[in-house]
Amino acid sequence: MITLDSISLQRGAKFLLTEAELTIFPGQKLGLIGSNGSGKSSLFKMLLGELGSDSGRVDIPKQWRLSHMAQEVADTERSALDYVLDGDDALRVLEQKIARCEDDGETLASLYAELEQLDGYTAKARAAQLLSGLGFATGDHQRAVSDFSGGWRIRLNLARALMCPSDLLLLDEPTNHLDLDATLWLEQWLQAYAGTLLIISHDRDFLDNVVGRIVSIENEKLVGYTGNYSGYERQRAERLAQQQAAFEKQQEKVAHLENYIRRFRAKATKAKQAQSRVKQLERMEAIAPAHVDSPFTFTFTASDKVSDPLIVLRDMDIGYPGRAVLSKVGLNIAPAQRIGLLGPNGAGKSSLIKTLANTLEPLTGERVTGEHFRLGYFAQHQLEALDLSASPALHIQRISPEASEQKIRNFLGGFDFQGDRAFEPIHHFSGGEKARLALALIAWREPNVLLLDEPTNHLDLEMRQALTMALQDFDGAVIVVSHDRHLLRNTVDEWLLVADGKVSEFDGTLEDYHHWLTEHNRRSQAPGEAKPKAREDAASKPVSGDKKAQRQQAAARREQLKPLTNRIKKLESQMEKLNKQLAQVEEQLADTSLYDDSEKDRLQELLQQQADCRQQLDDSEEQWLEAQEELEALGGA
Repeated sequence: MITLDSISLQRGAKFLLTEAELTIFPGQKLGLIGSNGSGKSSLFKMLLGELGSDSGRVDIPKQWRLSHMAQEVADTERSALDYVLDGDDALRVLEQKIARCEDDGETLASLYAELEQLDGYTAKARAAQLLSGLGFATGDHQRAVSDFSGGWRIRLNLARALMCPSDLLLLDEPTNHLDLDATLWLEQWLQAYAGTLLIISHDRDFLDNVVGRIVSIENEKLVGYTGNYSGYERQRAERLAQQQAAFEKQQEKVAHLENYIRRFRAKATKAKQAQSRVKQLERMEAIAPAHVDSPFTFTFTASDKVSDPLIVLRDMDIGYPGRAVLSKVGLNIAPAQRIGLLGPNGAGKSSLIKTLANTLEPLTGERVTGEHFRLGYFAQHQLEALDLSASPALHIQRISPEASEQKIRNFLGGFDFQGDRAFEPIHHFSGGEKARLALALIAWREPNVLLLDEPTNHLDLEMRQALTMALQDFDGAVIVVSHDRHLLRNTVDEWLLVADGKVSEFDGTLEDYHHWLTEHNRRSQAPGEAKPKAREDAASKPVSGDKKAQRQQAAARREQLKPLTNRIKKLESQMEKLNKQLAQVEEQLADTSLYDDSEKDRLQELLQQQADCRQQLDDSEEQWLEAQEELEALGGA
């Protein structure tokens, strides 16, 4: 087990932990929570041996193998698949030994036997399945890590951590850059993980479904709560309700939620969804007291004037030059409509949001907005649009030069930009603080339509709760894509399913969608799902005493599998060449002069080459996966 005994930790002038105690038993799945800056990541660094405590002792069994999710990725030309495989250090060391071995007899046979014990023959297939589960297309497996954006590189770090056989797995915000589908897949993977798991997460549903214990950093102590995150909220609420000041705030929030429930019941038209939604909202009455001391209080005030409809999409094909993502889309967005977008990774949810926001031109069809349409748009990469040299106050002053300093101060205070913090340049702000500012800028404009594409990335639990309540009070239309199921359940009334090139109504709940997604993935993906592998001691596996027979069997197996392994190597080489060709074509397509009328023929030629390369790459990857499956069936995997 893991023991933290009288741990004290100070960073600069701030005390994070004082005489803190914690015991973690083997196989426990634990969620670590606390306000930003309370010391969660520092605690992880102590467990990893990267940071020493000022006093006290940290004991972790010496034989345990640790795996953790790094927050940064070096700019490397290694393929995504190789980068993930690098997560299994023992496998890579053994592969190097085999490559250097000049003895084709007993030594080599022993190395191959060790490779089998490490499940080395299935390593590539398992790495590919991890990538697939986290949303990477098969065409991405051979792309260089340097080709991916920051969010996708974080996904690679997550896959690499899962690839490593471990007794202790540390994950810091693993769902931050995941969509709903990848989050659901990760939940299932972690539920089956046999080792000890510590997670820092601000996704309450994710914590509810994965962990069985919560440790909260409160007043420089590690306070344990039995059960999942909902259990923590109930227990904390009971404690806070005993305090008169907390009780008064609690009653205000409960009254607010009861009023919202009444509003919802009056509008509900679908019995199944209404029943599920009301249960969630009633449950929020118990949640509210656990958040009475939240520093966030803000609203989305809708503009006074409104049009009906607000946005209309007519007979629209949505996508990019040469590639339609969605076809024949027809939508009519009315005031006060609340829509959640569901659909598999890459199906076109963000493309639909961008088209509604008019940042992506449709291929065909028409977009019409009402006379009084006023948009509030939070894009996935919204933080990149902020001016890092400007303060939160200056961002607002640029929108409304006539606004008084006191009005701006009061407004920003609701987003916890207190005092001088509101006038500091944001270049050193955390991702969470930048996300709060981006939401503040939207709220300041008083829109009547909110388009939100993963708005909770980087937000902590308290801010997510405040955002949920602000959306509940908003009188305008809401269209949201999010992996945060708690926010979705409590802010939207209806669902649209974006899948197979179409946008259609989804008459069900999030649980129904999970079942739909499982069946959809089963039909579309032949390979099985990667299973988590806890570290196993090689000595515990049965080994034949007849070494000569063992060597002969290993040699015979290698001979039998040789044609298949050669085929796999040939396909990998072929995929590498196709990826290079595709990169060259896409580099040419990036030339803006190519889209002049005079270059129309050249553009069509390059688009055809791009399509041909992608088709050949898909065919090669399909053959590679089939060969890997055949290798496994023959006992070589």
